[in-house]
Amino acid sequence: MKIWQKNIEVNKDIESFTVGRDRELDLQMAAFDVLGSLAHVEMLESIGLLTAEELSAIQEELKNIYAEIQAGDFRIEDTVEDVHSQVEWLLTQRIGEAGKKIHSGRSRNDQVLVDLKLFFRDQIEEMVHNSASLFQQLIALSNTHQDKLMPGYTHLQIAMPSSFGLWFGAYAESLVDDMEVMLAAWKICNKNPLGSAAGYGSSFPLNRTMTTRLLGFENLNYNVVYAQMGRGKTERILAQAMSSVAATLAKMAMDVCLFINQNFGFIKFPDELTTGSSIMPHKKNPDVFELIRSRCNKIQALPNEIAMMTVNLPSGYHRDLQLLKENLFPSITSLNECLEMTAYMFQHIDIKEDILTDKKYAYLFSVEVVNDLALKGVPFREAYKIVGETIENGTFEPGLKVNHTHEGSIGNLCNPEIEQMMEHILDQFNFEKTKSAIAQLLA
Repeated sequence: MKIWQKNIEVNKDIESFTVGRDRELDLQMAAFDVLGSLAHVEMLESIGLLTAEELSAIQEELKNIYAEIQAGDFRIEDTVEDVHSQVEWLLTQRIGEAGKKIHSGRSRNDQVLVDLKLFFRDQIEEMVHNSASLFQQLIALSNTHQDKLMPGYTHLQIAMPSSFGLWFGAYAESLVDDMEVMLAAWKICNKNPLGSAAGYGSSFPLNRTMTTRLLGFENLNYNVVYAQMGRGKTERILAQAMSSVAATLAKMAMDVCLFINQNFGFIKFPDELTTGSSIMPHKKNPDVFELIRSRCNKIQALPNEIAMMTVNLPSGYHRDLQLLKENLFPSITSLNECLEMTAYMFQHIDIKEDILTDKKYAYLFSVEVVNDLALKGVPFREAYKIVGETIENGTFEPGLKVNHTHEGSIGNLCNPEIEQMMEHILDQFNFEKTKSAIAQLLA
């Protein structure tokens, strides 16, 4: 059953090609389709397009369908095109003619738009939760290991002293900026497109402000043409936020792969969290972090993939947009898995003590010696020259103490300030408002 079909039977090959993976991917949106319908029918009753009795019957059965979805008992039949058709078909089968009225003032275009926005809100909340959990873990590791020194590198050459406190804290603060980008995506997703119909509005006196409130959206996509234009743009902005998180994870995974290498030997993990070789019995490979690196590099390509699929589309709906789900939905799952697996691995990280006592790291302290001379009154450029000459003639003798006290340095990590920044961002998502609205809609 297709809610758009009239008296012509569509060619089976055409149907298969155009439906694609929609039935499979739409299952992830099923609960949100029901939520959108619950808000829509309450609004329809308020403007006289449904009776109170019809509304009550529709609401009761929609909530039953929602419960079936939550229990895993919902499926999209092979004879049905998509989730919107399946929900409407089930409703009509169970309550009769009233079920045929729920599409009044809607198009599948704005149905899928609101489903996607609700789905993205839900997925953003999960990504933010996982990012915040990893952030807190990184801050805790930074505090625990703040006094353990390690080499810092530029050009992959030994450069200056660093610390594990700095290293963990750097990625924690990186997640702060990532959440700033995610917050922007959240704000875009938290606008209601319902009532834009096919992208040109409706002659019904729809109350779009009402559905905005019922679904817990912060605001409307007011212009109905722009509401439809927002499809593709919303996905790209969300992908950019995901890409930002993925870039942090990919860089951190690359660091881990280097640091676990025997030539570095800074960290290790329990044997059961590494993998082996089919012919080399000594191997303990960091496959988890290699896969995190690769998965996250794929996610960093996602905004460009979406842009290439939408860049030459004029205003209005186009079937091209259907394919965005095939790129975006699996990437959301993958990013959450990477966040969770990174956190799990870091629960078991083992950090080597006294790394910098190895003589090969002596030159790390050259800047410390230059600065000591400068503090004693030697002009910095002259001090630089003096230390450079001792390095060249082999008489350089470093001190092994580091005295960095300015904000964000080895001795003053400013982790409380970084935590405050993250807390300020997280508070702005205000997930409780959306959850409260949905709970009330289902009550």
